[in-house]
Amino acid sequence: MPRQLDPRIAEILRTYGEDPHDQKGVVWDCHGVWVVYHKALERVAARANISFDAPTILRAERDEAVILCTARMGERVDWDIGEALIGVNYRVSGKQAAYVYAMALKRGRDRLILKLTGLHGLTYSEEESDEFKTARPARSGDPGDRAQSEIDQDEAQRPAPMSVEHMLHEISQAHRPEVLADLKSLEAFRAGYLAADEVSRQRIKQALAKAAEEAAA
Repeated sequence: MPRQLDPRIAEILRTYGEDPHDQKGVVWDCHGVWVVYHKALERVAARANISFDAPTILRAERDEAVILCTARMGERVDWDIGEALIGVNYRVSGKQAAYVYAMALKRGRDRLILKLTGLHGLTYSEEESDEFKTARPARSGDPGDRAQSEIDQDEAQRPAPMSVEHMLHEISQAHRPEVLADLKSLEAFRAGYLAADEVSRQRIKQALAKAAEEAAA
């Protein structure tokens, strides 16, 4: 039997024109945690007349973004942090492009929408965790959503790309040709290589060539 939605969540969602019983488009029960779709939160923000200041970038790295977000609703002003770090709280595969700034901004803004509307502490945004997305219900009438759900599940099963330093360390420990071959065949290794910039790729190639030479000696 489906778990009954917290009446406080239902009341707030109705206030902003959302159907609280729509578990395929608004909110769903993810293993005991109520989760709201990002698109639903965007609709709520529009109806609540929530506006956002220009974000402030606190950390800007190739694999990580930390952004300070500020939002206003009437006379209320609040702020929160959005963060995304590949391989830690943001999973991508070798075929999937990583958008750390977009993800950090989504998370920061969604948290603010939850705060300003009173949903904070009662539910989470689907952007808060990769696990939420992979567990969301498929919409039987929408082939696009079914396809996206299958993609999300496939991505969840893929290992996170290795960082460049992790790859270099593993290469330095591969003292036999078969170990080096196994390392190069790992999906996480290949994904890490594809995600690396050109300078890092050259470092990896040089390390592989040196390791192969030493292993063959």
